[in-house]
Amino acid sequence: MGAAFVAMIGAASAAPIGEPAGSPQARSGSKSPERASRSNKKADASAAIQAYPDATRKEPKLKASERISRKLSKMMDLYEEENGAEARAMADEIIADPKANGYEKAYSAQLAAQIAYEADDTTAAMDYFKKVIEFDGLDNNAHYNIMLNLAQLQQQEEQYAESQATFDRFFSETKSKDPTALMMKGQGLYLMQRYDEAAAVMKQAIEASDDPKPDWMALLMQTYAEAGNTAEAVRMAEQVAARKPDDKRAQLNLAAVYSQADMPEKALAVMEKLRAGNQLDTANEYKVLYTTYSGIEGREKDVIAVINEGLQKGVLEPDYNTYVALAQAYYFSDQPAQAITAYQKAAPLAKDGEAYLNLARVLQQENRIPEAKAAARQALAKGIKKAKDANVIIALPGN
Repeated sequence: MGAAFVAMIGAASAAPIGEPAGSPQARSGSKSPERASRSNKKADASAAIQAYPDATRKEPKLKASERISRKLSKMMDLYEEENGAEARAMADEIIADPKANGYEKAYSAQLAAQIAYEADDTTAAMDYFKKVIEFDGLDNNAHYNIMLNLAQLQQQEEQYAESQATFDRFFSETKSKDPTALMMKGQGLYLMQRYDEAAAVMKQAIEASDDPKPDWMALLMQTYAEAGNTAEAVRMAEQVAARKPDDKRAQLNLAAVYSQADMPEKALAVMEKLRAGNQLDTANEYKVLYTTYSGIEGREKDVIAVINEGLQKGVLEPDYNTYVALAQAYYFSDQPAQAITAYQKAAPLAKDGEAYLNLARVLQQENRIPEAKAAARQALAKGIKKAKDANVIIALPGN
């Protein structure tokens, strides 16, 4: 069948970065009481929740100086007023200031990255992310979240080796077992076609999650299949489908795994259960079902039933491929009249004359010679690989 699993979790995209962590606080407290109170609450909340308690990095204790604090506040005001270009220019100015400390530079680079990302300037956003990490001035939560954002953007931009290096550094320094981060790393390995490694990381992510997403399970199944580990792909698909019997996507994944594992009868059982429950509602799902039947000898009548049902429901398009499949099923189930009708519908929709030639052959076999000759001429007019095949029919005695 060759049906694809549910789509991958998608090209990784950086999560919204939000306001830079740790609002600027001047040592002399130059900010207004209202702004200072709001900033202190944010800082306290940030300090209370340590996302990376096992990190090897020692958090820096740097804060903004009075001089730079004014610029940071102005920069944030510009950003909040949607003057991104001016805010980014001020960030660049602070980054280039030899007197600015690591916190001030990192804070500015973080906001500049946000502005660049929102402007779809991915290259600049990655460069700013790298600067944030290099300046080493933010708390662990912000520092390592930025590292994850960088790894995701690198993966999105198909910088797979660089992305894996960033992920490796993240996990090495944080000792994190975060399922989402692990899954993103696994996806990168999958995209690099390092399937065995990808499967190991994805499995770790799923085991670490209390409620793994269906897309994660689907991608792990796909990875096992790509790695040639069919048995494990089947085992996982069955496990997910059994746990979520009413989840159509899980059932379709199971059918796809069975098909790729050369278990067509099991795939058909799953698909027919969905069909009986009126859950097949896309052209692709009907096509998967009838093409699976067509690959099994003696199941032509099932092919016919599925195609006709799909056409009657308006789910299957009355196109060339559908009519050709129907014509072949009729022909090989000894129903020539119906095969002729289906070929007559398929032939005008074809790009070449091969369908007309097949129609001519069936008409000849039914001793409908004049019609066979007419179809053969139409085949020649649209173009076929072997003109002599049509000419043989045209040369038959009779009108």
